[in-house]
Amino acid sequence: EYKSYLSMGFKFAIDRGGTFTDVYAENPDGTKLIYKLLSEDTHYSDAPSEAIRRIISNYSGCNLSYPVDTDNIDWIRMGTTVATNALLERKGEPMVFCVTRGFKDLLHIGNQARPSIFDLKCEFPEVLYNDVVEVEERVIPFQNKCNLYPQEQGSVIVEKPLNEVKLRMDLERVKKSGIRSIAVALMHSYQYAENELKVEEIAKELGFSNISLSHKVMEMVKIVPRGHTACADAYLTPHIQVYLSKFMANFKGNMKGVPLLFMKSDGGLTQASSFTGSHAVLSGPAGGVVGYAKTSPTDTPLVGFDMGGTSTDVSRFDGNYEHVFEATTAGITIQAPQLDINTVAAGGGSCLTFRAGLFLVGPESAGAHPGPTCYNKGGPLTVTDANLMLGRLQPEYFPNIFGPNEDEPLNVSATKAKFAELTKAINEYLGTSLTTEQVALGFIDVANETMCRPIRALTQGKGYDTSDHALACFGGAGGQHACSIARSLGIKAVFVHKYSSILSAYGMALADVVEEEQRHCGLAFKPENFSEIDAQVENLKKLAQSKLQKQGFKKPDLVPYLHLRYRGTDTALMCRGSSLAATCATGDYLNSLEERYRSEFGFVIQNRQVIVDDVRIRGIGKSEVKLNNTKVCSV
Repeated sequence: EYKSYLSMGFKFAIDRGGTFTDVYAENPDGTKLIYKLLSEDTHYSDAPSEAIRRIISNYSGCNLSYPVDTDNIDWIRMGTTVATNALLERKGEPMVFCVTRGFKDLLHIGNQARPSIFDLKCEFPEVLYNDVVEVEERVIPFQNKCNLYPQEQGSVIVEKPLNEVKLRMDLERVKKSGIRSIAVALMHSYQYAENELKVEEIAKELGFSNISLSHKVMEMVKIVPRGHTACADAYLTPHIQVYLSKFMANFKGNMKGVPLLFMKSDGGLTQASSFTGSHAVLSGPAGGVVGYAKTSPTDTPLVGFDMGGTSTDVSRFDGNYEHVFEATTAGITIQAPQLDINTVAAGGGSCLTFRAGLFLVGPESAGAHPGPTCYNKGGPLTVTDANLMLGRLQPEYFPNIFGPNEDEPLNVSATKAKFAELTKAINEYLGTSLTTEQVALGFIDVANETMCRPIRALTQGKGYDTSDHALACFGGAGGQHACSIARSLGIKAVFVHKYSSILSAYGMALADVVEEEQRHCGLAFKPENFSEIDAQVENLKKLAQSKLQKQGFKKPDLVPYLHLRYRGTDTALMCRGSSLAATCATGDYLNSLEERYRSEFGFVIQNRQVIVDDVRIRGIGKSEVKLNNTKVCSV
């Protein structure tokens, strides 16, 4: 009966990580609360739901049961690793890939890239689909210089119409096998979407529950990454929807009327109904980038260092979020706006092993259960144990929540015993007389170097001096390694926010609602085309503005970008118009291209025509959450 004296509601920002679930909450009286619990535990089925139940119960003095009443919840914002884990562990939804006839093995062949060019064993990337349907249809782009179809006009030539009868037969066969999710990627659908829409229409008639069309998921050229992205969307979206259904079922009325927003890979929030697989892979780490970007006390470029229990995420911020539009995660190329975040499998829970004379850290992780050896649940030695061994963790400052019954302190003696056993094996193999502390420090050095490599790739690899940056340290394990990392990289300043252990969750509270609109253009960047390019920009602005206004944002920010490349090259860069003399109505894109091209590649191509591959609008609805933390309490 606590409702009567609540003048405001609860606000929750939650980051469900691989090991821990972090929560930033605001109580009805304005106090701020931070909360952390294990993502997986035998005492509850879903960590975010349990955190919300406990916080409301503690505040009200009532031990609430499920389903939780939502009358006094203002909003919930979440980032989750559900999609990432499903992709890594290949536990998504069984799905079929529909592609133009003759391209059945397109994604299996891929782009023939070999990351390790001297590796004699070349492995094909895995595919996500269980079956392939070849769609009888063919369209080709119209070109003036082509003599095969001199009478044809328009953006594309329909060489072979869609064979609807055969498609229906093939989809009926697939449905009988139990598959209910479809990815569709037809040739040149970014220009001619009618055939993909017809496939969707037939699939809906046959009762398929999830249909991902490549031109809707990401309307860009290059069918290989577009096909991979559509497959990832069809593979992960049903998995996300199942999780959302279970999460909302823990609340009365399935959370009807409660604003539930999810963090996308591009650092923006979106409604739960629009949260799809292709935009969810970096949902959790994106919150951390927003967190340190919004709370930075300086204009100095920042390197984000987010060390959690399972992995470490590094990123860069220099006043603008750095996005990439094609990235490979777990062997799958996804073509969608994503924050440029590099992830390495080295975290507080990364396992320590000695193999063939080498100290190895990760990629295996002890996870939330059983966890490190010091958790006293029979887990392996981890980076956390190495820090405990070196005295960097003080057991008396930790609550008694460990052991089988979660009522014991950190078990220092178990960690020391296992390190003594490992040190003995190392000394016997190497013929040395190392102490347990030296062995622990050796593993820490290996972990630190593993985490330095992606930072160098984000800075030095893109033409930036690493020493010109400050290190923004956060994550549960970040503070134990930040100074060593900074020293190795020549960084002179380390920023640690007071919410550093839950900064990803706090970033979700501060994040803006974002709507992205993108369309293929294909025009040369020259004065006679500027009016048409400007018209496309305005059309996309109206679409983004309309979507945000429906969500209550009266005057959203609308930021235009052009995806530009030099004719004859394959690498396009997403460029924002500068404030110099405008080449288009929205800014000088040519100068922006030259600056970015010179920064990344060290040169520009003079007297070469520039092509506009895509037009993009990033619509931003500003968050109303304030940074002034007046009252703070912690649990």
